[in-house]
Amino acid sequence: MNRHDFLRHLHRVYRPRNYLEIGVNDGRSLALSRVPSVAVDPAFRVVTDISCDVHLVKATSDDFFARKDPLLHLRNGRNPFRALARRDPLNVLGGDPKLELSFIDGMHLFEYALRDFMNVEKHSRWSSVIVLDDMLPRDVDEAARDRHTKYWTGDVYKVVQVLRRYRPDLVVVEVDTEPTGVVAVFGANPDSDILKNAYDKIIEEFVVPDPQDVPEEVLVRKNAVRPETLLRADFWPALARARNLRRPRAAFAPLRSRIEAVTG
Repeated sequence: MNRHDFLRHLHRVYRPRNYLEIGVNDGRSLALSRVPSVAVDPAFRVVTDISCDVHLVKATSDDFFARKDPLLHLRNGRNPFRALARRDPLNVLGGDPKLELSFIDGMHLFEYALRDFMNVEKHSRWSSVIVLDDMLPRDVDEAARDRHTKYWTGDVYKVVQVLRRYRPDLVVVEVDTEPTGVVAVFGANPDSDILKNAYDKIIEEFVVPDPQDVPEEVLVRKNAVRPETLLRADFWPALARARNLRRPRAAFAPLRSRIEAVTG
């Protein structure tokens, strides 16, 4: 299953009510959304029909998140019917929007991908799903910081190592999609400042010259699950229900074990 098929099925099983995409390129992944969306890219070249209420932001992701209200487009107050459609009439006049499904496919350098994750997490809930693309390079050349191959992941695969070391509160699932794998992250905590406080130390350790020392387990996808296995897991309805009802973070514990069972 390729990444676009994975995202298509993810929209169906999780049924997000909004969507953020960083790195739009030709728009093929954005075209899968049918909900209010925000798409960020400094150089759009969309050649695909888009069928959602979308705000296209021509900017770097860093500049986008530096805005006073980056998710303005997703505020219900801009469109009261949007709140009613979401069965959220008490929020007709607005409120702080939270991202439900985010797809990060921006600059293929570790520090950019890490910052994108940090910024997205600030605007998410524990019941949100964050997907990062190009996380499973197939060889050291694809993982180079200095691109010299047709398919290029850069060194963004290191984000998984950082999250597992610094953020054990998250569930990080590597998914064996074609061509270069994705990672799905569950349990976001917008109040966490662990990565922010450790950012300089992390950059000093992980940003190194080519060639990159890609772990063998990444190259052979040792820990990756089949996309079909993740998509058919039984936790999705419960996760979506917890999201819709805005259940407190304490509700993540029983769901966490069900998500981790997929990787077992």
